[in-house]
Amino acid sequence: MPDWFWQAVESPAEEHTVEVEECDVVFQTWGEAGKPPMLLIHGMNAHRRWWDFIAPQLTDEYRLAAMDLTGMGDSDYRYAYDAETYGMEIMAVCDAAGFGDDVLVVGHSFGGMMAAKAASLHPGRFGALILVDSGIRNPDEPVPDGPMMGGGRAKAYPDRETAEARFRLFPPQPCANEYILNYIAKQSLMRLDGGTWAWKFDEELPLTLKGGERQPEDYMGLTLPVGIIYGALSTSFTQSTLDYTLELIPGDVLVQAIEDAQHHVFLDQPLEFVAALRAMAAKLRA
Repeated sequence: MPDWFWQAVESPAEEHTVEVEECDVVFQTWGEAGKPPMLLIHGMNAHRRWWDFIAPQLTDEYRLAAMDLTGMGDSDYRYAYDAETYGMEIMAVCDAAGFGDDVLVVGHSFGGMMAAKAASLHPGRFGALILVDSGIRNPDEPVPDGPMMGGGRAKAYPDRETAEARFRLFPPQPCANEYILNYIAKQSLMRLDGGTWAWKFDEELPLTLKGGERQPEDYMGLTLPVGIIYGALSTSFTQSTLDYTLELIPGDVLVQAIEDAQHHVFLDQPLEFVAALRAMAAKLRA
């Protein structure tokens, strides 16, 4: 593992909890209070610890928070999930972290979609939005072939080592930085009664989620500065997706492609992603 990675993941962070609609939402913070605020939101079936090696690299300029959306990570599970409640969770974390209406929200994939919905539903609450490999597919663009994410019976593994070896990215893609995958796998497991291990997400979430589809209105309703960072090799965020998303969002949108990166941009090219995020955030805040 490179030194920068160790320094980042060993940086001190504070864990917090805020209650939203009778469920605890867990988040963690880095950096000094009073610096410009930035909130990081993970993708589907991921969690706040995916940002452990990204957030500490930005604490020279920002006060950062990363959250677990309910049904994922260490936050509580719900009987059913909906986009409006996720929007409330995003706002509640910002409030609990002491972030004002200048907060810059960074959302990867599903997290970007929920952030866009929240910003559209609650104009004025957030200062700027950066979508990371997250947009809306052109309705004329064919959906790529591949396995669908669905629900089902939770998988339990006999020991931690077996579980970690089964860690896979979704959508499927290779990642050359095996040390990052190994780290995330370790943070993604919980021990069940009886000593078996399972992933930290609700298998029923995709089956019970309401309002989880990307809608043109979510992007047409954005009134804040917006930027997009995407993987140049991503099959989830194509040129057609980019063009259609840009058509919908009012005003000028900053766009940055990360070369040699796929959908999981900051796993593929973490240092390049941090540099792009830092530069784009400065322009959006200006």
